[in-house]
Amino acid sequence: MLKFITAVLTSLATGSIYALMSTALVLVWRSTRVINFAQAGQAVFTTYIGYEVTIRSGSYWIGVAAAIISGALIGAVIDRFFMRPIFKRIKSGPIVMIAPVVATLGLLGIIQAIIGFIWGLTYQSIPAPVSTDGYQIFGSTIAFSPFNLMVLIAVTISMLLLTLLFQRTNIGLALRASAYSPEIAKLSGIKVDAIRTLGWALAGAAGGLAGMLFIPSSYLYPNAMDVLLVFGFIAAVIGGLDSLFGAVAGAMILGFAINFATSYISSKLVFPMAFIILILVLLIKPGGIFSSVKGRKD
Repeated sequence: MLKFITAVLTSLATGSIYALMSTALVLVWRSTRVINFAQAGQAVFTTYIGYEVTIRSGSYWIGVAAAIISGALIGAVIDRFFMRPIFKRIKSGPIVMIAPVVATLGLLGIIQAIIGFIWGLTYQSIPAPVSTDGYQIFGSTIAFSPFNLMVLIAVTISMLLLTLLFQRTNIGLALRASAYSPEIAKLSGIKVDAIRTLGWALAGAAGGLAGMLFIPSSYLYPNAMDVLLVFGFIAAVIGGLDSLFGAVAGAMILGFAINFATSYISSKLVFPMAFIILILVLLIKPGGIFSSVKGRKD
């Protein structure tokens, strides 16, 4: 029973971190139809900024705010001065789909090289604002701490705010319109380019928050977010790249699958289980569980 409770709680905690990264990927995909593989580099870079602010100010929460704000700014700058010129220079053909993805991969390498040049390759740590010691249940310590609970609450609040933004505001309406039909959105007077930049900014902010919530239980180094990017991408595909709800649901499905497999079968099943779930979803519903896009039947 104790093992089951631990598995459920840790699944919620890890799934919530995956949800932030998958949401960041979905925000960019919906507006540009590009998987932003540079998101891992952006998240690490903004986490380093949060790390510096935390060390200098002595406040983790000021560091979180700095990571979120810098993440939004970097995301907006990347879209305005890097991605938008690429899209304007590519008019037609298969290169339209390939070039932006390759560009994000190249950008990932550039960002990680800059991080290594500025901060070096040594491992850093960010102290957690609350205890990382597991709770006591029935006289035994479980692998779920006040910090894990804080992460779960923080992600839940951020997801609720994003939901309110998309469902209850004019900005959210413009974001959805620009994603589904940019031509009609332009005819309606929506500044599609600016709205897409806002989508990149929101994705960058989500990545900064993900980094600051993930690193206190791990270590900070230039490639620290690569694994999180892989799991975030898998979660987004599982849920459906067109659905923010799907991104969160896919992350939770992935978190539960991995944690239960490692708890009850073997700790070596982290990556195999993730890809098993991905393959099963692609075979059954290629567009994702919560996507309305139908796969082609041959």
